[in-house]
Amino acid sequence: MKTDLFISYAWTSEVHREWVRLLANQLHLIGYTIKIDEVVDYGSSLSGFMREVTEAKHVLLIVDENYVERANNQPYSGVGIESTWISEAFTSKPATWLSVLFVRNPDWRLPEWLKEYNPKGFDFNSLPNKNEFPGAVQIDAIWRWIEDLPADKTHAVPLSVVHKRAARLERIDVLADPGNYVNPALDGRVTFYYKEHSHYTVGNGEYQFKIKFSGRSNDSVYLYTDGGLKAVGLITSQEVDPNTVESFLTQGRTITPKVGQRAILLNTGGALCVLTIDEVQSEVNEKEYIPEHVTFTYQVLKNY
Repeated sequence: MKTDLFISYAWTSEVHREWVRLLANQLHLIGYTIKIDEVVDYGSSLSGFMREVTEAKHVLLIVDENYVERANNQPYSGVGIESTWISEAFTSKPATWLSVLFVRNPDWRLPEWLKEYNPKGFDFNSLPNKNEFPGAVQIDAIWRWIEDLPADKTHAVPLSVVHKRAARLERIDVLADPGNYVNPALDGRVTFYYKEHSHYTVGNGEYQFKIKFSGRSNDSVYLYTDGGLKAVGLITSQEVDPNTVESFLTQGRTITPKVGQRAILLNTGGALCVLTIDEVQSEVNEKEYIPEHVTFTYQVLKNY
């Protein structure tokens, strides 16, 4: 997977390293593939490191004052080695490839090799005495840089709106997840909002039944063979004898059980399931919306 953003920084302190990791996690949550220099083995993987840098869409330098010191005066440190390789790659890249994040660096100091290029910078310096701390505005600016969007926000869609839209899409995907419409137990009680999914699956393995419903009236539903059943039938007897209940099966595509009635289901493996309609709810399209649904109890007839 191609790296969207390569991050280089100095291991100034544990607090600083933690801050960088939190920043990286925030950018990862937005959806980017992040590579951080701490996984580099400088003794054996410089060629691999160089490849990671040159193939990354963007490179971000986290420049505190310690980073500047190491880049300028400690050529054999991690930062010093990275600076050499990044500077060589930089000459063949567009100006927007690299940017700088200033933190604990109020004078916006840069490594010597980078000064003449004057790259785009993001100010993450805090002013605790003024209760000023970097946050969403700066993250938004980094996002716009990664996406090659202009600094002018005339046509900008705020990240908050992007996240709200993503949340809407995810909620719909959750509703559509087939895993929400499965009960692997061989007996149970289910309330199924059948407009949300094509069928509800009960049981498991050879005792699995895919049941499809649609609305019919205030006290009945259509129950279909479509989707995974071989046959269905209404049980008209008060008693259910597992040895003879299959006699109620029909060759038709659908039956219309009412509340309190039972049905017999035959799956494609020849197993049987008895289903009882406990409740039918038609759609209520008023101030308090109630989607149409059916509640049913089922029991798979194991070993029959």
